Amino acid sequence: MNSKISEGVEISVECFYQSDYSNPANNEFMFAYRITIENHNNYSVKLLRRHWKIFDSNGEYRDVEGEGVVGVQPVLQSGKQFQYVSGCNLRSEMGRMFGIYEMENLKTKTEFEVNIPPFDLIAPLKMN
Repeated sequence: MNSKISEGVEISVECFYQSDYSNPANNEFMFAYRITIENHNNYSVKLLRRHWKIFDSNGEYRDVEGEGVVGVQPVLQSGKQFQYVSGCNLRSEMGRMFGIYEMENLKTKTEFEVNIPPFDLIAPLKMN
């Protein structure tokens, strides 16, 4: 698990290869990742947007941006956490993701960025 704290918000990431949804013969590799967001600040925060950078070991690069995560813009009270699972498809057995969440301090109504730590997407067959 990779974790990083920035601006008082901790982001932890776990990644899982999805063999049932992958087809290596057709260069289709599916990964799931579980994100835990924990607010260590003494004020509530709201996740407004996400911005992912996705690198595939075949040289492809994608930027993914959008509002919230998995269809919601969660509000985290002080000391609380939010967890969600999402996925990423690659055209090779390995890749890497990282990015930022744009958040709002609900006390001051100011926006700030929280770093999502880099994590590797590696199919187990590549480990052999």
